[in-house]
Amino acid sequence: MTSIMTNASAMAALQTLRSINSDMESTQGRISSGYKVESAADNSAYWSIATTMRSDNKAMSTVSDALGLGAAKVDVAYTGMEASIEVVSEIKAKLVAAREPGVDKTKIDKELTELKNQLVSISESASFSGENWLNNTGTAAAGDKEIVGGFNRDAAGLVSLTTLSVNVSSTTLIGAGDESLGILTKDIDADALNPTATGTVANYYLIDSDGTATTAGSGTAIALTATTSDAQVDDMIRVVDSILSQMTDAASNLGAVNKRISMQDDFVSNLMDSIDKGVGRLVDADMNEESTRLKALQTQQQLGIQALSIANSSSQNILSLFR
Repeated sequence: MTSIMTNASAMAALQTLRSINSDMESTQGRISSGYKVESAADNSAYWSIATTMRSDNKAMSTVSDALGLGAAKVDVAYTGMEASIEVVSEIKAKLVAAREPGVDKTKIDKELTELKNQLVSISESASFSGENWLNNTGTAAAGDKEIVGGFNRDAAGLVSLTTLSVNVSSTTLIGAGDESLGILTKDIDADALNPTATGTVANYYLIDSDGTATTAGSGTAIALTATTSDAQVDDMIRVVDSILSQMTDAASNLGAVNKRISMQDDFVSNLMDSIDKGVGRLVDADMNEESTRLKALQTQQQLGIQALSIANSSSQNILSLFR
């Protein structure tokens, strides 16, 4: 049936053209934004996952910054510890030289004094961002320092932080508030280090915190005078060797922490890249596919317009019946 009141062909062609235009609008939106899931309306499940993971990646970026700050603190402490080890090694060598007969011990003591001053200078200078892991000015042990090392989300969606712990008490060289807290300021029993111990305590310390410590040491300073005996020099050498051993252990611990921070930083960077790629697989548009779809829709649109034009002209053909 042909009717001039209802053009069914035109209505069908118009409906098809509207569908094509809607698909073209969606495709153009994907091409312009680069996302196939740009909002929750596109795919609520994927959009929710992508939004959460992007937020976690921002937290990961902050973790990476925290690791960089922690690495800087460890580097500064390690540099100070390494320099201090060299100075203490020099002190040990000077004491061994003082053991030789006929040596002027007072002149060697002047060198020891300057080396001690250098140790104090190193300890006070090894500071980063207001933290000094070699010089403890308080009266309590420095304890552990925490470095943020990771951001975690479990299966239930609960988040937590991974931290790396550094035992700063073991790296303290100068105990300004309590001399017993510092490797260089605490008393060390030389007799306990003697293979032929006499059982008589002989405490020595390397550096005096200028009498400012609340809890001062009670031992004898490692210093030389003209009357210093060979036995006393031997005791000082044993104490300095013990100090050197403790500092070496502390430097080894700092090196191990530094290595772990470096590995964790690499892991966090790789994890962020993996999360970005995972999110991209969920929400990124395939530009090759979208461009191909757009070409096809453009062709369909042209054909739809032609079909609508033909359908609209069909009612005019009825006029020929009345001529």
